[in-house]
Amino acid sequence: MSQKHPIIAVTGSSGAGTTSTSVAFRKIFNQLNISAASIEGDSFHHYTRPEMDMAIRKAREQGRHISYFGPEANDFSLLEQTLVDYAKTGTGRSRKYLHTYDEAVPYGLQPGIFTPWEPLPDNTDILFYEGLHGGIVTPEHNVAQHVDLLVGVVPIVNLEWIQKLIRDTTERGHSREAVMDSVVRSMGDYINFITPQFSRTHINFQRVPTVDTSNPFEAQAIPSQDESFIVIRFNGLSHIDFPYLLSMINGSFISAMNTIVVPGGKLSLAMELIMTPLVEKLIRGKK
Repeated sequence: MSQKHPIIAVTGSSGAGTTSTSVAFRKIFNQLNISAASIEGDSFHHYTRPEMDMAIRKAREQGRHISYFGPEANDFSLLEQTLVDYAKTGTGRSRKYLHTYDEAVPYGLQPGIFTPWEPLPDNTDILFYEGLHGGIVTPEHNVAQHVDLLVGVVPIVNLEWIQKLIRDTTERGHSREAVMDSVVRSMGDYINFITPQFSRTHINFQRVPTVDTSNPFEAQAIPSQDESFIVIRFNGLSHIDFPYLLSMINGSFISAMNTIVVPGGKLSLAMELIMTPLVEKLIRGKK
């Protein structure tokens, strides 16, 4: 962790909704006039899409599974070193993994590949990570120890699969069968490398739908925010003002000593109320 160059990470599985959480953080950065450098977890994948397809086929021939959730498809060493370098010097590099044609066209590239590495902007106040592995710990690497504020975005698993299925079929051009195969193939890595991160987070935002999601692979639409509750769990954070949050968020209630539940439609408000003072505290420590 770094007092001089603090790091915030939002971590969550594919389709979990980390991108929406990132929008809330960027709004907070703008309101507080904070200059933030950003890195994306997908940029630390080992493989382009064609290379990953080949690696998947080779692994199947060997009776193994490989997924973007696990260490074989990701450079955890480079991710950890990037956080170390920023914490020490406030510098580093970033690139983008281009998922769709809309993302690729501005760069004149094809989807499924990376943009070139580029330096992070100079003189930033904070580093913001959004991706799969902001809290990853393996026998060789410990990314979580370098993060000052670690936030998990964790819809219940059926909802997560619905969000992934609809996103990947409508936005990324994958077939329903391919997405279902990806879920099955990734399950071991999901259990071993994704879910343990949420025991290390300072805050988890877990969306729980109030409509039937019993068969996620037949769902035609993602339950709306208003058809959900958000379970917010705090870990290792002092001075969370629960009475204030309850008074500001209509329909919220305490479900455990470290947990508040808010209506799904109040997620953005809850994030701003909770995160703004935490980000301000990091910046005060920096100064």
